[in-house]
Amino acid sequence: MKLISVETFYVLIGAVFASMALRIAADRSHGARWGSALFWGLLAVTYLGGKLLPPVVVGYLVLVLVGLAATRQVRSSAERAPAREERAASAERLGNRLLWPALLVPLCTVLGTFFLGKIHVGDVWLIDSRQETLLALGSGALLALVVAMRVTGAPLRAPLEEGGRLLQAIGWALVLPQLLAALGGIFAQAGVGPVVADLVARVLPMQFPFVAVAAYCLGMALFTVCLGNAFAAFPVITLGIGLPLIVQQHHGNVAIMAGVGMLSGYCGTLLTPMAANFNLVPAMLLELKDKNAVIRAQVPIGLAVLAANILIMYFCVYRF
Repeated sequence: MKLISVETFYVLIGAVFASMALRIAADRSHGARWGSALFWGLLAVTYLGGKLLPPVVVGYLVLVLVGLAATRQVRSSAERAPAREERAASAERLGNRLLWPALLVPLCTVLGTFFLGKIHVGDVWLIDSRQETLLALGSGALLALVVAMRVTGAPLRAPLEEGGRLLQAIGWALVLPQLLAALGGIFAQAGVGPVVADLVARVLPMQFPFVAVAAYCLGMALFTVCLGNAFAAFPVITLGIGLPLIVQQHHGNVAIMAGVGMLSGYCGTLLTPMAANFNLVPAMLLELKDKNAVIRAQVPIGLAVLAANILIMYFCVYRF
């Protein structure tokens, strides 16, 4: 028996989305009141009843979500954000204490990954050890929320109000990583990987181990640029290039290949507007005039890390 499972956090997330939907529906000044309320309400349903609903029903709900986003029915409300002077005064008063909650999240995630899965009384376990990293992350986020409210002295309604305002600013891009990750799985099932392998084998001299590594890392980055998510690129490029060429043909280490390959995909995330939640939303939240300013700043480091990943994989994947 497990006291805390990943579904526990899904329910909490669904409750947040449901509260947003109710607040938007009650806001008569909202420019797209019912469309936005329906979007967040249906998203709440997928989290609250995901294991209870048939997959086909969830699929139709996702299509409705896409339709609402495509017809621009998902917009931010006209809720007033705290004035710049008010935020500056609060930041000056709190100083570096503002960093404490943010630092707690990675700290709790790392420690929780190592220790939470080992806590039990008899047959009753605290968490499901198969998902200990996700559960540690969720627990760290909840602890950080409590600490943040204690440090700032914010009222109990503040997390829902301010968190909801931020989520509305992100909008439909919030679900983009999930949709793109699912798209990668669909591509893998459709047999895109073997097609990619055949094309790469025809164009490049894959008998050289370095070429196989370079093709895999560059393929991960380029496919991520096209789809906006490394999770979507991973099954396609790994099945098409990684496993048949690096692992089977050149006998490389599959764990090293997969780990460095994902990092190469993340380099592509830094370079594409398709990763809207990472690259376009921050520019909007920071009120930058150039919506691609974040991408422009990330291009040098993204390309440098990609080149380093190619070298790291080449020197490690065939030797360990």
